[in-house]
Amino acid sequence: MKPGHTGLTHLVHSTRYSWKGLKAAFRNESAFRQEVGITAVMLPFAWWIGEGPVSWLLLVGSLFLVLIVELLNSAIENVVDRIGTEHHELSGRAKDIGSAAVMLSLIMAGLTWGLLGWEKFYS
Repeated sequence: MKPGHTGLTHLVHSTRYSWKGLKAAFRNESAFRQEVGITAVMLPFAWWIGEGPVSWLLLVGSLFLVLIVELLNSAIENVVDRIGTEHHELSGRAKDIGSAAVMLSLIMAGLTWGLLGWEKFYS
């Protein structure tokens, strides 16, 4: 972004870069595409399972958290790959830590959906 962009101009440029990033992730990252697909399928169920705005927000928020963490993990992987393709302990560690973050977000989403679904159907 050019220096001096403030206010609405800054917002327009930032939004454009964000959409560019989302399109790049969707085009180049199969895990992100899979998670977007799962989110699209699960979103209507959030209206059904969620018994109020807080539970609905937890359900939807857990899905978006997975997407957010996947985007950050993909960014880390791209930066590491840009630096070099030779094996380096720190590069591997950075990728593993990013992957662990995705795994934890998936576990959190699964627990959220499981517990709220259990509460709706079995209590």
